[in-house]
Amino acid sequence: MGELKWYVVRSVSGQEKKAKNYLETELGRHSLTELVPQVLIPVEKVFEMRNGKKRVRERNLYPGYIIIHADLSHGEVDHIITSTPGVIGFLGDKDKKDASNNKPVPLHITEVNRILGIVDEAEQQVDAALDKPYVVGELVKVVDGPFNGFSGNVDEVFEERKKLNVVVKIFGRSQPVELSYTQVEKEI
Repeated sequence: MGELKWYVVRSVSGQEKKAKNYLETELGRHSLTELVPQVLIPVEKVFEMRNGKKRVRERNLYPGYIIIHADLSHGEVDHIITSTPGVIGFLGDKDKKDASNNKPVPLHITEVNRILGIVDEAEQQVDAALDKPYVVGELVKVVDGPFNGFSGNVDEVFEERKKLNVVVKIFGRSQPVELSYTQVEKEI
């Protein structure tokens, strides 16, 4: 038995759930579920207002694509996947000589982690840097938004919301502006 890797399968856009169900049914029928243990459609939760009520719905992150965890060393697996209704084929390298020969290319582990929502250590370090509290009276520079390039003093710190009130001089007048931690950086 070979190694399980993550692959991207193209499907008919809007029919990803049907294709996923067909794929799981076919794999189960051929007793190949141990070679393809996971079939995923990456989704995100979206909040929307309908008739004055807040609703949560799932939206496809990558319309027209399904992510599978599979061992393709068994020759029958890729054929079953590509012959499933609603599945167009694998995302991968096309052989330049023969356009019909589409070799599946596994995803890199960092891509898989990002898709599955696993936080990398680098992202955790960025979050830790954002947790450094600002001090009232501290000089900060605005690096994002309409006040980009302006400097000002921290007037209030809202730790729970990760926001600051910064007093910025605009046309010679002091103006308080509410900014998020990501929109400012400490002046040295």
